[in-house]
Amino acid sequence: MIALFLSLAVNAGVLATTGYYYYRITSPTPSAPCPMSPGDSHLYESLGLSKVQLSKMEPVAQKFHGRLGELAALMEQKKETLIALLEKDSDAASIENLRKEMAGIQDEIQREVITHIMESKKILDPNQQQRFFDLMRHSMIQAKNSGLPARR
Repeated sequence: MIALFLSLAVNAGVLATTGYYYYRITSPTPSAPCPMSPGDSHLYESLGLSKVQLSKMEPVAQKFHGRLGELAALMEQKKETLIALLEKDSDAASIENLRKEMAGIQDEIQREVITHIMESKKILDPNQQQRFFDLMRHSMIQAKNSGLPARR
């Protein structure tokens, strides 16, 4: 059961991250803040974070979003390369090697999401942790029902 929840959490995180970057790239207006960003007062108000907790959360969120930005940029480069390889009818081995590289980036994104959740959890008290995971579950249910990455 724990493995299933962890898998769902990771998949929701990857979907949310992918959707966030897709929306950010294709949208002419700024996107809504990420739920784990200090700028998202709705989540932090829902969790009732103190000023001390907010000051701890900010560097964790900045590090996380910086790393996700790097990985998203790397994935975009790989996608462009994949399109070029497919366009040129490249050999299957080259395409497979690139696919493995892309899968490795996705794996790294999942690890970053899990690490970020674990670091964020340490900042929260037990009641806030419960609320945080309840919100995560709700977000995953919405994403599953809509077929789209969850947004707040």
